[in-house]
Amino acid sequence: MVEQALLLDSIFSSLADPTRRDILRRVAKKELSIGEIAKAYDLTFAAISKHLGVLEKAKLILKHRRGKQQVVQLAPTTILQATHHLQDYERIWNDRFDRLEAYLLKEQKNSVSSRKK
Repeated sequence: MVEQALLLDSIFSSLADPTRRDILRRVAKKELSIGEIAKAYDLTFAAISKHLGVLEKAKLILKHRRGKQQVVQLAPTTILQATHHLQDYERIWNDRFDRLEAYLLKEQKNSVSSRKK
């Protein structure tokens, strides 16, 4: 459980940065070399490398060699873990909104019936 919590902390912390979110969006579409990723940003290669390091530490991306290039791809299982975590909260909030809606409808019905008297 603690390991799962640490992974989620790492995932959401790494997603807090807009550049890292954009990198993930790009590699979700297709594998990209580190050079291809770096070309898309007005940042140094070292800065991009640091962003990729954060994403890799959070297990959001995987790196492998293709010839002389380092290639980056999305790690879908980690994205799924984050999605499952967020779906738990979605269920909680949907239940709360459903109860609120039922309460408001009941109050509205009571208000209409008391005005008719």
